Amino acid sequence: MDPSEEALPAPVPIVLVHGGGHGAWCWEPLLALLDRPVVAVDLPPVSIRGGPGRHETPPELDTVCLADWADAVLAAADDAGFDRFVLVGHSLAGLTLGAVAHRAPERVAHLVFVSALAPAQGENGISAMAPEMMERVAGGLTEAVVTEMFCNDMDTAQTRFVLDHFGGDSVQVMLEPVDRSGIPAALSKTYVRLRRDNALTPAAQDASIAALEAVPGGRVAIVDLDTGHNVMISHPADLAAVLNGLEEL
Repeated sequence: MDPSEEALPAPVPIVLVHGGGHGAWCWEPLLALLDRPVVAVDLPPVSIRGGPGRHETPPELDTVCLADWADAVLAAADDAGFDRFVLVGHSLAGLTLGAVAHRAPERVAHLVFVSALAPAQGENGISAMAPEMMERVAGGLTEAVVTEMFCNDMDTAQTRFVLDHFGGDSVQVMLEPVDRSGIPAALSKTYVRLRRDNALTPAAQDASIAALEAVPGGRVAIVDLDTGHNVMISHPADLAAVLNGLEEL
């Protein structure tokens, strides 16, 4: 066989992990724009991920933990036949990314934090949130609050898409200390910083980047996009360009 005709290696697939109040639904505008195999995960409890039960409070909300979320990600990758994958997480999924990479670092080719929460080692999600964000959600995630935080750069149809799917989430997971021990410093990490984010402000994103870089050798590549928090809905082509252009792909 002519060497030029040899089969190219298969592209590294992508696993997408949603943030708080979201589900696999939030990645729908992005999926067709990616140039390789991809799966979007619904974290447990699945009943609150965008369907008619999204505002209910199933008993699992009080018991679900980061280990359960990591299990769900690895199970979805297994079901899709992905041995090794790029792991992309949005917002609260920064906690899940660390848990998966801690559990199975050999399976992760690249960690991509999309305006994702990354507390310092040993701290939890609540402690990493800015006080102004906690004040904003203290009265509940009403449609007005969700629109302000997540939809500030969206058109009417995009905003309606979010409001028709947004639900609740677990507070318990946000109280768990994160453990990123055992994650190789050489594991590639990219942080997609969103300049018009009203949910996780640029200053809060910078704090997450600093926490990720606190590990010796833990360099983080930073990509800036001029969008709001839900970039995968408001500007999916911009995020697709970042993901399709990663070196490991």
